[in-house]
Amino acid sequence: MRAIILAAGMGTRLRPLTDNLPKGLVPVNGMPMVEKQVIFLKEAGIDEIIIVTGYINEKFDYLEEKYGVKLIFNEKYDIYNNIYTMYLVREYLSDAYVLEGDIFMNNNVIDKNIKRSTYFGGREKNAFTKEWMFKTNAEGRILNMEMEPGENEVIFRGISYWTEKDGSFIADKLKEAVNTAGFDNLYWDDVVKENIDGVDLYLEVLNDIDLFEIDSMNDLNNVEAILQVAAEKAKR
Repeated sequence: MRAIILAAGMGTRLRPLTDNLPKGLVPVNGMPMVEKQVIFLKEAGIDEIIIVTGYINEKFDYLEEKYGVKLIFNEKYDIYNNIYTMYLVREYLSDAYVLEGDIFMNNNVIDKNIKRSTYFGGREKNAFTKEWMFKTNAEGRILNMEMEPGENEVIFRGISYWTEKDGSFIADKLKEAVNTAGFDNLYWDDVVKENIDGVDLYLEVLNDIDLFEIDSMNDLNNVEAILQVAAEKAKR
């Protein structure tokens, strides 16, 4: 089992913090998001960790030296969406977790004994304009996924796991997509959506405080406030 961390993005909505720092290395509660992911992955027994970098890629070098991760540079990070980032590491997708670099993991949700391909979701109580939402059957198998607006819905939280069979299947579909005109408008989850009938994919819903997506300064400030309140409650 291995893990892929997608950390090539520029994080323009987190400026000025990302003027000289990749989005994935913005600290939350004093810890860079990607480094926290690496620590949790290693705690779960996953030592093969591939980080795909792009914007100010040299800032990730210390993770290679400190934790022995593998760094792969996406030189087209400012041209294509994350479909191309995922395409570059498709050979690693079998029996692998995939984590987006802008996820702060407050609790370790990584399970090395996971047996089926899984999207990790969480309930977003506030209104949102565009997030991946899921239609599942009674067993939790994902039948469809759509990027839509909503409120108080379970949405994708930036972590997935792929079995050897499903990972290999999606890797082939990524290759097909990148060789098709118009792929530059796609995200890699669009490839999953278009081939959902070819994978055995399930939804696991996490607790509210397990992890947070940090897209903007407002997100960062809100999350740090939530974590501070939680820490104060824990002391009582």
